[in-house]
Amino acid sequence: MSTDDAHDPKFGEYGGQYVPEALMPAMEELEDAYERYVLENEDGFMDEFRERLADFGGRPTPLQYAEQLSERYDTDVYLKREDLLHGGAHKLNNALGQVLLAKYMGKERIIAETGAGQHGTATAMAAAHLDMPCEIYMGETDIARQRPNVFRMRINGAEVNPVTVGRGTLKEAITETFRDWATTVERTHYVVGSVVGPHPFPKLVRDFQAVISEEAREQAIEQTGGLPDAVVACAGGGSNTMGAFAEFVADESVELHAVEAGGSSLEVDEEEGVAPNSATLSTGDEGVLHGARTKLLQDSDGQIMESHSVSAGLDYAGVGPELAHLVDEGRVTPANVDDDAALEAFHRLSQDEGVIPALETAHAFAYLEERRDDLGDTVVVNVSGRGDKDLETVIEETSERDLDIAPDLSVFERVGGGL
Repeated sequence: MSTDDAHDPKFGEYGGQYVPEALMPAMEELEDAYERYVLENEDGFMDEFRERLADFGGRPTPLQYAEQLSERYDTDVYLKREDLLHGGAHKLNNALGQVLLAKYMGKERIIAETGAGQHGTATAMAAAHLDMPCEIYMGETDIARQRPNVFRMRINGAEVNPVTVGRGTLKEAITETFRDWATTVERTHYVVGSVVGPHPFPKLVRDFQAVISEEAREQAIEQTGGLPDAVVACAGGGSNTMGAFAEFVADESVELHAVEAGGSSLEVDEEEGVAPNSATLSTGDEGVLHGARTKLLQDSDGQIMESHSVSAGLDYAGVGPELAHLVDEGRVTPANVDDDAALEAFHRLSQDEGVIPALETAHAFAYLEERRDDLGDTVVVNVSGRGDKDLETVIEETSERDLDIAPDLSVFERVGGGL
């Protein structure tokens, strides 16, 4: 558990509370609840959270030795299998924690945003589990490319609200969710899905996700006799990244690598306001987005640029303020890989280890392929989610690319379409 000052809204130069005055009482209420229930375990909140993570979520998740990848890279590669958590991704850790916290706070309604749909799915599952009405905001672009998760949210009783402004992706979904919260704050809790947003959300989400690195650290010591040389995780907003890094930050011998979406190019088109990537830590500049100061993709006038990634979950123009700070401090190494490399890694992990990863996760394995000789003798890669949600995207994108490792997908052309 974090030893941060619960009342400190900053990580160095980043973080803060850049919100309308109407939301300040809600931020103060949430900050108080974070300190009392999460940090001090008032009324046994954290005990109940851990019990529900075990019984409902299926924790702990394994730290699996990857035999074929280890042989391929001449490095001991271990997979932290968050894809085996209930719902298929790390997102349940935070969603379950925040929905439970909302009940302790006496809230009556849950709202959330989602990009790839995993956070929305996890929130819908947690809300159903804890008998709370739930509404999810999701961009129309992401609804089109993440149909299985939209169906799963609705199966769990959540209402899915399409967001049609802008490009209809995660940035717009977050904006619309904040608008809802501003008018319903007395009875509603907004389950922010990543380590972004105004204080205390970055710390709150990190602390719920820290169970990943708590387990991985103990498992690594038990299975290998020591700490890994490196931990690698993909990074969009950064919840799985900080979850995988949190308990290793103080271990200076462990390198931490955050892998972003390099998209189709790192070059930006300022005239069109488009960045064909989501490599915020590598190429972004300091600014304010969704209630916090952090690194952003923005033009010379400070306007937020439209981001891109083959992975809906990494398609975001910002990043968590703590990650931005850790990069500036030199504790976290930022990196990025392009769409083609991520798709190749998706197929490679599926074929070599029998693990079909989320496209977000595939970015971390693409980086492992590129940096195999630089990561030490023992590497832990966080498998942040499973790839069921991305199969339609992978079929479509793979058919348009000449990837040597890809399977023959012509059968889909013969039968007239995707899944």
